[in-house]
Amino acid sequence: MRPIRLAAVALAATALLAGCGVGGAGSADSASATVQRAPELTPDQKVSITFESYNFGQAGPWSDTFNGLLTAFRAQHPNITVTAQKPQGNSSNPAADSVSSVQTQAATGNPPDVAQLGFSDMGFTVHQLGAKPLDDLVGADTVRQSFGGTHPYAAAAASLGQLDGKTYGVPFVLSTPVLYYNASLFTAAGLDPAKPPATWAEVADAAAKIKAATGKEGAYADCVTTQAKDWCLQSIVRSNGGRVLSEDRTTLQYAEPKSVQAVSTLADMVKSGASPKFSQQQAVEAFTRGDLGMILESSSLQGTFAKGAKGAGWQLRGAATPSFGSTPAVPTNSGAALYILSNDPAKQRAAWELITFLTSDQAFTDIAKNIGYLPLRTGLMNDSLKDWAAANPTTGINVDQLNRMEPWVSFPGDNYLQIRDGMMDAVEKVVLQGADAQATLTEAEQRGQALVPTGAR
Repeated sequence: MRPIRLAAVALAATALLAGCGVGGAGSADSASATVQRAPELTPDQKVSITFESYNFGQAGPWSDTFNGLLTAFRAQHPNITVTAQKPQGNSSNPAADSVSSVQTQAATGNPPDVAQLGFSDMGFTVHQLGAKPLDDLVGADTVRQSFGGTHPYAAAAASLGQLDGKTYGVPFVLSTPVLYYNASLFTAAGLDPAKPPATWAEVADAAAKIKAATGKEGAYADCVTTQAKDWCLQSIVRSNGGRVLSEDRTTLQYAEPKSVQAVSTLADMVKSGASPKFSQQQAVEAFTRGDLGMILESSSLQGTFAKGAKGAGWQLRGAATPSFGSTPAVPTNSGAALYILSNDPAKQRAAWELITFLTSDQAFTDIAKNIGYLPLRTGLMNDSLKDWAAANPTTGINVDQLNRMEPWVSFPGDNYLQIRDGMMDAVEKVVLQGADAQATLTEAEQRGQALVPTGAR
């Protein structure tokens, strides 16, 4: 991918930046219900299942990689026929259609058997879309064993698919925020590329120097628009000691002092000129072609940035999520898990076989090499992914942050998307449009709190 192919860059960005409705199938009681054990398939038992993933809505390495994995799965399981499909919808970002697509199909009684859905959608996926508790479906011991093996899941990642004491989703793809930077622009601005900014104050200072010395834009945090979702914003807020939602999941808190201060820090960078008033797509494209000094971004864009740097002749490097002063930063995760939605026992068992394959050593090796997602079986980086890890040193930043991250918090209730988007719309107004931080966030929080159900979970 060459940097001048901006349409391709935009497509890559929308695919990778997703995380990633109202009403729908299932009920709030579905999470507490126990399902029957899905029996093992006999060798000659023929089963057909559907697998819905936003990766199939993207051309190039995403669909190519997953189609290749399905071919390998079929060779190992000739009795299981898998039909791959992308989410139904008209969004330019297929991931944005994921929940509504499953919901529409579930309303007709025909949901996909396996679906890839974002971590921020987990509450709705369990309580309304009818995701099955895997501990009941295949056994808690089997679930635990699936996270083990020669290269076990990173401990912090293995629990991300748990809700209400049960495992519903198998974590599949995720990343933490990485501060990517253009080492060539650092040198041109008289900055030491071997000493990247570690705090937001240092980011703002370096950004101002880059703009003054080179005429290029300084820094951008892809955490402040509705399109960006809220996973990265949650990291920034938590890093300053704030929260977007109380720990008991009943009260919105993004208008509290520490949260407002975190958002105001990013707004101040825009006001000073250290950060441009870019959309998500504009920022990704600018950094890819070498016109932006720094970007706080998902590791899933590592491959895109690396190709852009190679084509345009600049040097890509990365650093950890910046902190606020001496307090360590708190990385949060983006990404998605795999869920079983089928009510048919044979399809449920076939779906489990597919999930275990897609989260195997073989699958994570292919996904990391071809797409750039962080392999959740991190030990692979010393084995089949050793050369890849050496060629992509920023991956080590993500692995380090994975060991100390906090989960991406999903908002409660059927109106969780309205709550999230209302918050992000307010943040966007504050950071990119100069609205008063306290007043804007307080007004949005009050509207959102009215949507939080009593006894939220």
